Amino acid sequence: MTPVRVGVFGLLGSGNLGNDGSLEAVLGYLRTEHPEAAVDALCGGPEAVTARFGIPATRLHWYRGEYRTASRAGAVVGKGAGKLVDVVRTAAWVRRHDVVIVPGMGVLEATLPLRPWGFPYSLFLLCASGRLLRTRVALVGVGAAPIGERATRALVRWSARLATYRSYRDTQSRDAMRGMGVNTERDEVCPDLAFALPTPPASTPSGPPGPVCVGVMDFHGGNDDRARAEEIHRRYLDGTTRFVRALIEEGRPVRLLTGDACDASVVAAIQEAVDSPLVTAAEATSLADLMKETAAADAVVATRYHNLVCALKAGTPTIALSYASKSDALMARMGLGAYCHPAREVDTEQLLELFRSLEKRSAELRRTLAERNQVAARQLKDQFAALTSALFPAAVPTHTSRKAL
Repeated sequence: MTPVRVGVFGLLGSGNLGNDGSLEAVLGYLRTEHPEAAVDALCGGPEAVTARFGIPATRLHWYRGEYRTASRAGAVVGKGAGKLVDVVRTAAWVRRHDVVIVPGMGVLEATLPLRPWGFPYSLFLLCASGRLLRTRVALVGVGAAPIGERATRALVRWSARLATYRSYRDTQSRDAMRGMGVNTERDEVCPDLAFALPTPPASTPSGPPGPVCVGVMDFHGGNDDRARAEEIHRRYLDGTTRFVRALIEEGRPVRLLTGDACDASVVAAIQEAVDSPLVTAAEATSLADLMKETAAADAVVATRYHNLVCALKAGTPTIALSYASKSDALMARMGLGAYCHPAREVDTEQLLELFRSLEKRSAELRRTLAERNQVAARQLKDQFAALTSALFPAAVPTHTSRKAL
């Protein structure tokens, strides 16, 4: 008998706080329930994952320029060769494990611009390798959405079919996979994994109106919006900037939040346009940092999904600048379904009206969030118990026979 070998897989350590927060939640579960497990990662940013989480990590792609546009012949050849090399690299990594977990993330969706031969191809290699090598692959609390582009849809569908275990962060995700031809009869729905992270103490608003957190995003629409990407981005930025300016004119301090390294350009554009000492930018490096920021605010208006998760878990009344059904589903689950506004068409007057309604109901909404967070905690406890039953049998055989193949 040997300690169970667990791999974690995904675009982890690449600057997206939500992805890393999902990993943090799964590592917390493993360290509590399976402290004997030997854990390592195949991920986008191995150095960052090792430095922060203390686990060995391997680069997801052999070709280091994977996420740069291939405009020269050498780059095109490098990318093509990398796809072939990654078949062998992924299979070799999977073979060394008893279990591989894909922790949360929107790995089965294309709500943001996505090429089929990028992450969808990598996920397919993982799940296919797991099936061929008899390593259990689990997609845990993942997001999914209908996909129009045929190649991406096919890769996502087969990835889901080949996985040993699937659970989703909302009902819409499960429905989307069923609509793409995946048998979801045994698949569970649970809250986003980030709800399993520790919650900072919530502040109690008192005195004059306090700060407002505005979570921004380098938003250009989804995978089907490439032709209108710049127009969508301009509308989003202009509408969000006008909203921030309106809050400043009322004397409200505004704290700008991000969720990915690419969002810094939006923060800079808003600060330049508004030019007020009342507008400051948070330097969050984790979901824990984001939760502390949102817990200290009177209200939150945010775009990125995990900005919303952090605000709702902190118990702060929140408005979603929604760009996908996952945001609407999250807000409905937490009892704030009425407080969604489209990110593609930010109307400052309508958003201000919604914001004033939110603040009038602040005490009531804080009580609602406290109740919904208790439910989410119980559901995630059940999710982790189900994961243990599915992936960690009482005795795990060694891979002696596999290595002899």
